[in-house]
Amino acid sequence: MTDQPRTRQELYDRIRTMGREEFILEEMIRYGFWPAEGTMPEDPADEIRHRGELERELRELRQENNRLHNEQAFKKEMLKQRLEESRRKRQETKERRERERQERAEAWKQKKQKEITYLGEEVSAGLNNTQSNEERLRSNKLPLCNTSEELATLMGISLGKLRFLAFNRKTSTVSHYIRFRMPKKTGGERIISAPMPSLKAAQHWILENILQKLQIHDAAHGFTKERSIVTNATPHVGADVIINLDLKDFFPSISYKRVKGLFTSFGYSEATATILALICTAAQVEELELDGKTYYVALGDRQLPQGSPASPAITNLLCRRLDKRLTTMSGQLGFTYTRYADDLTFSGSGDSLRHICNILRRTESIVTHEGFTVNQEKTRVLRKSRQQEVTGVVVNQKLSVCKKTLKQFRATLYQIEKEGLEGKHWGGSPDLLAAITGYANFVAMVNPEKGLELQKQVQQIKKKYRRPR
Repeated sequence: MTDQPRTRQELYDRIRTMGREEFILEEMIRYGFWPAEGTMPEDPADEIRHRGELERELRELRQENNRLHNEQAFKKEMLKQRLEESRRKRQETKERRERERQERAEAWKQKKQKEITYLGEEVSAGLNNTQSNEERLRSNKLPLCNTSEELATLMGISLGKLRFLAFNRKTSTVSHYIRFRMPKKTGGERIISAPMPSLKAAQHWILENILQKLQIHDAAHGFTKERSIVTNATPHVGADVIINLDLKDFFPSISYKRVKGLFTSFGYSEATATILALICTAAQVEELELDGKTYYVALGDRQLPQGSPASPAITNLLCRRLDKRLTTMSGQLGFTYTRYADDLTFSGSGDSLRHICNILRRTESIVTHEGFTVNQEKTRVLRKSRQQEVTGVVVNQKLSVCKKTLKQFRATLYQIEKEGLEGKHWGGSPDLLAAITGYANFVAMVNPEKGLELQKQVQQIKKKYRRPR
């Protein structure tokens, strides 16, 4: 028979599959020792065959049971492996996130050592923008610096010191300014914010290395080299009419945002412009005592302080468009225009006098559009029939000082020489020697001959009455 086992292993497999008794029966039938199936009634071999079938079914059931048992065990094992894999991945994720956190913390620490990333509320948004317009900076011959680290290096101070000077604090136990009040010539008081030495040095650096390198308008005569109250008054000598206007709250009206925009317009990155503007501006503060400590609480937004060495130059640069517009407008109406700080002066003669109202109206419109306010109480229109003054200099026929004031000054010097300093005053200043020195220098600017005489007289007084330090 073709289906007979051909090898010993096949024989063993067949015996294992059929069962030993059924295999022997089959072999006996094959060799003729037992009749074939179905030929003998009530064949005793049927029991063997039936038992073999039962054993095969039982074997199959056992195999199925083993298979099912193994499948459950497999599922359990797979679940166990998945749980272990999940725990491992969670641990890896936890470790990875911790490494990333530590790396970020270290990177932030390194970044803080090389960059200024925060300078207080409402001013820190642009500190990540370090892209400058280098072409514009070079054309203006300004120092190149994109980052806070580069700026600190140029200024010769540490990054920490730069952060300390520029930080915008709403409440602080430290003040970078000494604030005091000085009387105005026209009445009232002016708040002077004198910067402390470290901040003053930084403001001086900005003035000398940035602000003074930029061109201001020819109409501006205040706080700039080779120009003075004399150069401001000279164009108006002999005019038929002088119009004087004053800008109200000139320095306080210039906000931090305007100063930042000015530095940005020079070509500096937003990060650098932010720091420069913070150094050049300050908020008005109120001093409060609490638990034995003095706190300085900001009363409003930052603005240009009167007392900073950088403030006057900033005003001149911010007023370039104002000066240009007023120069063009006044020229079209036949007037001459100059500006000394917050004092605007227009002068005209002849037919141009019919435009006085236009000058006043259009000046107010331009000034308002440029973000300033005309102080209506100080607007004056002076004709030749009375004394005409421009920034304290009389300009009716030639440059001169007020005769009445000069006479009073000479009388004051005489009284000081005879009676001493006690009970004397000049100009409302608490420092009498400084006040008389300043007025003598003013006269010397306008009239050198008269001024030299007064300066000598003041020097003699100072030698006689100056207290030893």
